[in-house]
Amino acid sequence: MSDGKKQSKAGALTKPLRVAIQGYEGSFHQEAARKFFGKNVEVIPCDNFRQVIKVACDKNESNGGVMAIENSIAGSILPNYNLLQKSDLTIVGEKYLHIRQHLLVNPGVELSDIKEVHSHPMALLQCIDYLEQHHSWKLVETDDTALSARYIHRHKSKHTAAIASKLAAELYELDIIAPDIHTLKNNYTRFLMVQRKGEAMVVDGADKASVYFETDHSKGSLAKVLTAIAVNGVNMNKLQSMPIPGSDFLYGFYADMEIEGTEQFNQVVDDIKPLTAKLKVFGTYKRGNLK
Repeated sequence: MSDGKKQSKAGALTKPLRVAIQGYEGSFHQEAARKFFGKNVEVIPCDNFRQVIKVACDKNESNGGVMAIENSIAGSILPNYNLLQKSDLTIVGEKYLHIRQHLLVNPGVELSDIKEVHSHPMALLQCIDYLEQHHSWKLVETDDTALSARYIHRHKSKHTAAIASKLAAELYELDIIAPDIHTLKNNYTRFLMVQRKGEAMVVDGADKASVYFETDHSKGSLAKVLTAIAVNGVNMNKLQSMPIPGSDFLYGFYADMEIEGTEQFNQVVDDIKPLTAKLKVFGTYKRGNLK
């Protein structure tokens, strides 16, 4: 799906897709949604990831959701794995988004005019080397990068700048006075595209799968599962352990696998199911790429 619109069996276009995102218009979540579903996709801003899952699960509110799951610098967003596991959503795709932070101002504002810089604490931290070159600037932490951009647009301030995305600059008619001010340039976030089972888009040529499993925690139980996966010629490119809620330091495992098709993956599932105490398939989908 690439144009953000649903298509009926007769081929007629209906209303644009609506997906829940964490954050607001102009956020990196919206950018990821556009890159996957198309520019016409409508986003439903949510304050947190729990709300994203709730809205994505409600057929009266949305056609699905977009959720960050890991970052190349900060690592996995562990609570989101639990949220996904408890939901009835399936992964239909992923997007790797290059996180580029820019300094945004109202048109006509110069660097010498700036007295405050607003943004999310993580964005401020990502740009700290650049910001420390301007000792007189006051750094103001906010709830969201896109909200910071919206704030300076609405208040027409000459002395306030925001750190946010290029999309935020476009949506809020701001100038990028200093592009790419983040310290680490190789910064990517992986976003999952999720939809309700039974209503999810059909994924042709799936070459990646995500699962969750628990073993009986006996000696060698995890090794048996990993061996069964390897024997089928499947490369497991991520294995993430997570405590099982309510247990005494017992762990479950989230795994991402590179597959050569659904038939191969189905064979893997058949082979590891007897070796696990619990197994849940999150979805088979097309691998994203770092572009």
